[in-house]
Amino acid sequence: MKNIIKSKASRYLVLALLYLASSCNDDFLDEELTTQRSNEFYTTEQGIQQLAIGAYYRVLASTFSSEQQFGTTNYGTDEFHVGGDDTNSQWNNYDSRFNSIIPTTRTTAEEPWDNFYVGIGLTNQLIKSATEIESDNPEIKRTALGEGYFLRAYNYLKLVRQYGGVPLKLDVSTTVELEFTRASAEEVLAQVIDDLTNAYNLLDNGGAPARITKDAAAHYLAKAYLTRASEINDSWNSSTKAADLDQVVDLCDEVIANHPLATNFQQLWDYTEPDGDNEFLPELILSAQFGRDKSLETSNFSTVPFTSRYDDLQMMKRDLTGMRPYSRLAATYFTYDVYDHINDSRFWKTFRTKHRVNSGGTFDGVNYVAGEDLGIMYVINSPDDNRFSKTINNNDPSILYNGKTIPHVFVAYAADGVGLMANPRFPSLSKHFDAARTSINDNRGLRDEILARSADTYLMAAEAKIRQNAFAEALSYINAVRNRAAYKSGEDRSFYTDGAAAYPTSEFTQPITDNSFMLENSYYESNNIPVTTDATDLTITSTASLPEEDEAIIATLGYAGDYDRMMCLLLNERSRELCGEWHRWEDLSRTLTLVDRVRAYNPNASSNIQDFHVLRPIPQTFLDGVYTEGRTLTPEEKENMQNPGY
Repeated sequence: MKNIIKSKASRYLVLALLYLASSCNDDFLDEELTTQRSNEFYTTEQGIQQLAIGAYYRVLASTFSSEQQFGTTNYGTDEFHVGGDDTNSQWNNYDSRFNSIIPTTRTTAEEPWDNFYVGIGLTNQLIKSATEIESDNPEIKRTALGEGYFLRAYNYLKLVRQYGGVPLKLDVSTTVELEFTRASAEEVLAQVIDDLTNAYNLLDNGGAPARITKDAAAHYLAKAYLTRASEINDSWNSSTKAADLDQVVDLCDEVIANHPLATNFQQLWDYTEPDGDNEFLPELILSAQFGRDKSLETSNFSTVPFTSRYDDLQMMKRDLTGMRPYSRLAATYFTYDVYDHINDSRFWKTFRTKHRVNSGGTFDGVNYVAGEDLGIMYVINSPDDNRFSKTINNNDPSILYNGKTIPHVFVAYAADGVGLMANPRFPSLSKHFDAARTSINDNRGLRDEILARSADTYLMAAEAKIRQNAFAEALSYINAVRNRAAYKSGEDRSFYTDGAAAYPTSEFTQPITDNSFMLENSYYESNNIPVTTDATDLTITSTASLPEEDEAIIATLGYAGDYDRMMCLLLNERSRELCGEWHRWEDLSRTLTLVDRVRAYNPNASSNIQDFHVLRPIPQTFLDGVYTEGRTLTPEEKENMQNPGY
């Protein structure tokens, strides 16, 4: 299916957009036929298969072509704040610009809302056509129907986690429709669970992660049950919570059995070419698909927003492996401090902390050679480290590389207290890096995006166990993920790689000395310990004594009871494992921990965020376009349909 999607997606995208709704006019959710194809085409096997291909792209992949994905899931959390470029910062800062109308050239208030409903329009047609088709191949009908149910549920789950209750549109329109009412969150989640259950019963387990499988349906069904059991729904979920949590554990155990964790966390990010082995690891449950075929006109923007500026520093220049530095998102000190930097490998395999000189020149009278010398280093040290007197370009002569002072050193903790927050220099999260792009300035990535992997499944099961007060059982799931993250015996802790390693497969050719990428991190310089290759242990043996970094966060947030402490640990562990993977805002929103964590750790947003920000504003374009009783809504009716606070 992966190759089918990539070879046919552009050819059939016009079909997929049959039901494209206007983002700002009265034809919201209008599903009127706009191509020369008749609906009879969708009574054929070919038509259904092509419609499914378009729906895959629209629902799973299209959000990665813009800034919507990081704006709605990574900005405005404890993990990231605004980096060196504040474009689209409304989604992080919760300031006066963040409302039902968001004045921006990037992600408007209506973009995610409209995109979700466009996808729902396609899936409604897919479900209808797959239900009605008379086919000699029942496999085509069963698969298409299962995919339709999954994709519709996927978008409604995103909607309810972002907005709460939303309009439920479950059939295909034959005329322009203007009258819609908001269903409750309870009703939306019931529909999501029903759709995912249908998908689970219809689909098999072939073709992951490019194909939607039974395991993908089980993973997201567990996510839906967990959402319904979360704190944001506590006003109405008491009658379903116990059964929902049992379902979460059973479904997660089923998925975990079929999707073993990769042996080394680094394997997940060791991307060396589009469609390479790294994109088919057994841990992966579902991915959004991208590739080299230029005719697809699809691209993954996620390669650039996490990249810090490097190309404006002395002896450095922009290159294919350094990525195009949009510098939108920078890690917060929560993200730096949540890891055990000595024993947990995940920070050092998630963030790029060294750049090689790739332009060359003279610094302090010494010549620096491109491709040989170290040009930039980020030291992620501990608060009690007193080795550094300053943090911006700390040219400490005692810290050398190849016998030369490192020209640009940026330190997390130093005596002057400046750190990394006040300076637009930060270690870049590199999970999405892709040097297979077609040019230095091309921001169109070719790399697939991981949507679901079994480490997430483990942590969902752990959360369900915490909610059941089965803390020891929760730790068994958490420890499985932590043990994978621990350094193994004989492992080179200074080794580093990311998607920059794909540069030999790019059609763009540059001298190897132009590359700023290097297979090395700042582990030893940051931790200031002797070189070691001993195995480490991250196992948590007692709920009463959690890791030092977790106890510090628990103290900052003021938690005391076992339940709150364990939920804090769980959310910290999700950050360590899944940082930058499109989960964070929704995790904090549904657990009602968003406001406290943002106030504690996100400096751009801490003074602005309010309790009502756990839901997004309903777009003004929808409120202005929807009708009731044949007329537009009154101001009071619009206010009643809007989420509180906006």
